[in-house]
Amino acid sequence: MLHLAIADDHELFRKGFISMLSGVEDFSFVHEAANGQELLDMVEVQVPDIVLMDLQMPVMDGMQATELLLEKHPEVKVIVVSMYDEDRFVMHMLEKGVHGYLLKDTSPDEVEKAIRRVAEEGFYYSDFVSKAMHRKMVARSPNKQPFFPNANNVGLSNREQEVLQLLCDGLSTIEISEKLFISTRTVEGHRLRILEKTGTKNTAAAVAFAYKNHLI
Repeated sequence: MLHLAIADDHELFRKGFISMLSGVEDFSFVHEAANGQELLDMVEVQVPDIVLMDLQMPVMDGMQATELLLEKHPEVKVIVVSMYDEDRFVMHMLEKGVHGYLLKDTSPDEVEKAIRRVAEEGFYYSDFVSKAMHRKMVARSPNKQPFFPNANNVGLSNREQEVLQLLCDGLSTIEISEKLFISTRTVEGHRLRILEKTGTKNTAAAVAFAYKNHLI
């Protein structure tokens, strides 16, 4: 059973979201909060597996709530569900360590897919997020940001850079293992070394780091 929580100041959206996913047998909503502070208080009573987080809320917004939540409970996965479709919001939240970013008009099927992928792999990139990261990368001028084709600046090996590229493409651990003909344990080992060398908290943050610093 996946224990979920949602934080959004619009009650109609919260209720609709919960209703939309109520038919999924292994999904259980344990918290429903109207702002970030309310969510943090609830988490102290029971820690959920995944939090669906809005960004704009009164009292405490989703950005601050995400930072405080991941600082105290790094095991919790956070998926942003927002109306903000600007690239800067996407990149900022990925750099903060969120595990996925969805728009509020996302289909129910993709929401379920995102929750399951985050639970299993630790991240989920929709087409929207992938395009946002690509636009961010293209927009950066080489004159303003150095380009490191072999990621030598953080000491990534050729195989680690290859795994990082596939993570940026949105492939799962199993898909990467099949593509590179290596075991899933080996893929996980490469992933952990990538996090260590880039100084990032999770795969989503590592991908954001890679695009921001032209490591791929």
